[in-house]
Amino acid sequence: MLAKEVDKPFDDKDWVFEIKWDGYRAVAEVDHGDVALYSRNGNSFISDYPEIVDALGKIQQQAVLDGEVVVVDEEGHASFQALQHYESKPGQQLVYYVFDLLALNGEETTGLTLLERKELLREVIPENGLIKYSDHVVAEGKSFFNIALQQDLEGIMAKKASSNYHKGSRSANWLKIKQHKTDEAVIVGYTEPTGNRPYFGALVLALKKEGALHYAGHTGTGFSNDKLKEVYRLLKKIETEKSPFPEKVKTNMPVTWVKPEYVAEIKFTEKTIDGKMRHPVFLHMRPDKNPKDIEMEKEKIEQKTPSAKQPAKKKAAPAKSAAPAKKTPVKKEKDLEKIGGKNVRITNRDKIYFPDDKVTKGDVIDYYQTMAEYILPYLKDRPESLKRNPGGIEDSGFFHKDAGEEAPSFVKIFPVYSESSDKTIDYIICNDKATLAYMNNLGCIEINPWNSTTKKPDNPDYLIIDIDPSDKNTFEQVIETAICYKKILDKAKADCYCKTSGSTGLHIFLPMGKKYDYEAVKDFAHLLSSMVQQELPKFTTLERNLKKRGNARIYLDYLQNRKGQTLASAYSLRPKKGATVSTPLEWKEVKKGLHTSAFTMHNILDRVNKKGDLFKGVLGKAVDISKCLELLGE
Repeated sequence: MLAKEVDKPFDDKDWVFEIKWDGYRAVAEVDHGDVALYSRNGNSFISDYPEIVDALGKIQQQAVLDGEVVVVDEEGHASFQALQHYESKPGQQLVYYVFDLLALNGEETTGLTLLERKELLREVIPENGLIKYSDHVVAEGKSFFNIALQQDLEGIMAKKASSNYHKGSRSANWLKIKQHKTDEAVIVGYTEPTGNRPYFGALVLALKKEGALHYAGHTGTGFSNDKLKEVYRLLKKIETEKSPFPEKVKTNMPVTWVKPEYVAEIKFTEKTIDGKMRHPVFLHMRPDKNPKDIEMEKEKIEQKTPSAKQPAKKKAAPAKSAAPAKKTPVKKEKDLEKIGGKNVRITNRDKIYFPDDKVTKGDVIDYYQTMAEYILPYLKDRPESLKRNPGGIEDSGFFHKDAGEEAPSFVKIFPVYSESSDKTIDYIICNDKATLAYMNNLGCIEINPWNSTTKKPDNPDYLIIDIDPSDKNTFEQVIETAICYKKILDKAKADCYCKTSGSTGLHIFLPMGKKYDYEAVKDFAHLLSSMVQQELPKFTTLERNLKKRGNARIYLDYLQNRKGQTLASAYSLRPKKGATVSTPLEWKEVKKGLHTSAFTMHNILDRVNKKGDLFKGVLGKAVDISKCLELLGE
């Protein structure tokens, strides 16, 4: 049984909600020690996951189980990449999460309700670490989805509690709600590489519609060198001279076509009317998927809550949203705007980004252009981690670091090798208005630069303390914490600057002038934070783990001082209700009565025109850490 996709979570007492696991869907047939374990398309997993097979063999009943094989780390996070290259390693565990029961002791159970099936299933699952019952919550879909986001899970499943199991059917009784938009696509070609990149430049992707393959986009982003090599070796064996498309496909480099035998999972921001993926990013190969099954969705579920209580007017939404799109075909040139002397493609200016504030994507772009002279000094030559919310502030968003092949020629990049992902990431460098507008057009409501520049990437320009409150902290406590830092730094005779986070906290910056490396800056930040924690032990903590620190302590986050860490720049918008801005403050303003909601995109320009740039000292002369330590030791 397959699920349809909806955009947002919902609450409904007639539905249950489960974790959406990031692994291989697997059916297990067990019969008093005899085991068959296979994928949706019938491929056996017996030799791939012998530990799971052995554990299933201990079930002394006859049953057919439906679930997902995953590899989880010590914190319970599933990794599809680790599953594809699974070897037993410290810190990783293979688990078969079972969420449904199709038959029990010779009797089919598919005609029972979901809750009846799961009640029986709970009795079948053995008590061991390899086979686990996939539990659920009832009714509370929104809060469950928020927990999934906090845990960086793929998303959740919503299932109607009274539904039967329909084999091979994609039913609206099962819904998937993802953190990121992903889809499987058929690989039909690859382009020649450019520069120093080996093997290939991008994969050409396709989806089936009415029996024919249709172009769905191309992606050169998301590959490590090893993955490039692995995919290239697979595709090299199935090259063909014929394109699968009747139309000519526009790519940056010549294409080598391949037979449609492999499927990849792709992350993207949105799909165009004709089904093409915008800003696609390669995630991994899907050997468990059959290319014949990879079709364009025939039906998009628009209503967010499948309950019968849903207002009827929601059903009109598809027609309403489709109307503007039918006015195009428009010539592509109409999307181009002259910004900073460059032609920048700006799309969907009227798209609502802040629903309560009626702020559009175009308003966001215009805000940054108006504030460019103030924000660009804090972005110049700094690699950017793109926090993208292409659906506006109600879209949970995602981080995207790699510029990819889609970036226009005027966008500068800075290549950085990432050991954690074993690939080179091409970070965007934002030095001008055109690049700023390009980033905004990608859905970057907030701007997140590195602490260091490309000139000295290992030496930050400033030290950062992120005063990060928990749910039960008051903003008065946040202010008291900032003032405590100020008193300590005054004793150390160290210049320091404060800005709002634009959300619930405050940020304190000390100029470092590229004088020290990240380790030295982090150690100094740790010392300062330890001193503050000793002064304010009742409501501050250095404990990073959310569970351990509870919900009534302010986290003194000194770990922002690591290479590659980012947080919202001065004058950056935040994707929060009210269109708040991360705003530099005078220290005399840091007192009772201050609140971050007072500083928004609507009034920040007037403030800066009146007070000037209060943050420019952050890029000035470095604090002398040795002298500070001497003064603090007195």
